[in-house]
Order: sequence, then C-alpha cells, then structure tokens
Amino acid sequence: MRPNRLFVVVPCYNEEEVLPETSKRLAEKMAALIKSGAIAENSRVAFVNDGSKDKTWEIIQKLHEENPVFTGINLSRNRGHQNALLGGLMTVMEDADMAISMDADLQDDINAIDQMVEKYHNGCDIVYGVRSKRKTDTFFKRFTAESFYRLMDKMGAKTVFNHADYRLMSKRALQGLAEFKEVNLFLRGIVPMIGYPSDVVYYERAERFAGESKYPLKKMIAFSIEGITSLSTTPIKMITKLGIFMFIVSIGMLIYSVVQQILGHTAWGWASIITSIWAIGGLLMISVGVVGSYVGKIYLEAKERPRYIIEKYLEEDKKD
Repeated sequence: MRPNRLFVVVPCYNEEEVLPETSKRLAEKMAALIKSGAIAENSRVAFVNDGSKDKTWEIIQKLHEENPVFTGINLSRNRGHQNALLGGLMTVMEDADMAISMDADLQDDINAIDQMVEKYHNGCDIVYGVRSKRKTDTFFKRFTAESFYRLMDKMGAKTVFNHADYRLMSKRALQGLAEFKEVNLFLRGIVPMIGYPSDVVYYERAERFAGESKYPLKKMIAFSIEGITSLSTTPIKMITKLGIFMFIVSIGMLIYSVVQQILGHTAWGWASIITSIWAIGGLLMISVGVVGSYVGKIYLEAKERPRYIIEKYLEEDKKD
C-alpha cells in the first residue's frame, strides 16, 4: 500500500522574520517522515500568504524554487487567519490524503506531527493538538484563555479544551468541512461538528520564535464573541430570560408602589428612579446589540460573498 500524501498548511501574515526557521524545521520533519515511510515522497508544506505587507510571499516563492517540498498559496487580499486557513485546506484537499494545519510562529510543537500521523494510520480522521501546559503564558493570558474555553462550553459552542488550530484532518474530514458554507468562521467549533473518529495529541506550546503576536487582547475578545455568536444562540435565550426576570421585578415594584400609596408614603426618591431608568436603558441597549450582531451575521450569510479568493497556487505550475 502506498504511503499517504500529507500537506502541512501554514497560514502566514507578515511572517518574514520567522519563515526561514519555520521552513528549515518543517523541511527536516518532512524528510524524516518520508524516510520512515510514514508519508509519501510528494508530500508538501503549503504556506498560505494572507495578504502580508512584508516580504512573506517573496520568501515563500523562493522556498518553492529551492525545495520541492514547499509550495505556496497567495490570497488576493488579507482575509484573516480563519479564512486563510480554510482557503489553504480547501485548496490542497484534492491533492492530500491528510492535512495538518499549524501556525507559522513555531509555538506549536512540530514533533507532535509524528503522533498525529501515527493516529491517522490507526484510523483517526481528526487528530487535535492539545496544549498540556501553559508555562509560557502570563497568568492573565492563561486565565483568560482557559475562561474562554469554559465560557464557550457553557454557551453551547462545543470546542476541544486548550485546542487552537493545530490539527490533522483526513481527506474525508476535509470533504466534510467543505460542506459547511457559513461566512462567519470559527473552525475550532466547526471541526468537532464533522464527527468521524478522532483523538488528541498533547504537547507543550513554546514561546513565539520571532515577530509579534497576531492576536492581542482586543482581537482575542473579538474572536471569542465571533465564536459564541457563530455557534450558539444562547445569548439570545439569555436576553429572553433576562426580560422575563425584569418583568417579574416590575410586577413586584408595582405591588410595592400600591402598598406605599395605601400607607401614605408617596414620596419617591430621585436616586431610585434615575437608577432604574439607567439600568433598564442599559439592558435594552445590550439586548439590541446582541440581537443586532446576529442580524448582521444573517446579512453577511445572505450575501454569499466568497470567504477568500486564491490569486496564485504554486503547485499548479508543476501540474501545467
């Protein structure tokens, strides 16, 4: 039986500082896997350029010219990490028997690829790379990240705890992923919905080799909101429950007001009235905002705009 062809898909945005080292380590890993017979000789590392403003694409093209193990996919413009990752996976789907997605910053342990491939050969369609520890994170980063996963679970958006986007997917799993047509992408929540046999590989995440993080706190918060609203309607249900609670409170306040009127205590405090107005007004604004975010997503989905556009796929040059 022939070895299966592996594609390692690596989204890149302004990664010129780290790409030389990333490509070196990945080339060594691919060579070792090919030598052992775990993967086919025509396996590839596919760097996906997500509209970088530096020399990332030029470096990818040079790597492709120097070593056939490297190929490149250039998006027409910046579309964000999730779209770039999906674009890469969908582009290599027809050529790959399995694909591994990972970031370019070398925080994901490349050696975990061996275990992922082994579990694939043992019958797993999806293998999740899961962080075993968060030693390299600050207390704030660790607390907020773990709180994010727990919050997602409570909100009904099922994810794999401490798993980002480091995973292996078989061709069958990739074809399943292609069936999900939504524009609002949150792959960490979508992939578990595919089903099929799956397993996890634990690894220790290292510090970023070079460059700056592409996910500061502001983007992480936005990413969390995107994930919750893309996969769960729990926030809208919470608004309904809050509305019922406020209605019950208002009935209580009505009874209290009638009793005060009967007892002759008709002088109401200014502070209580103002507080009530601001509290109810704030809740209404929050509720409108949450509902509005869902309406906005429906608007984007209804337009059916492309999630990405491939400007160039270097592997196609060889086919021609």
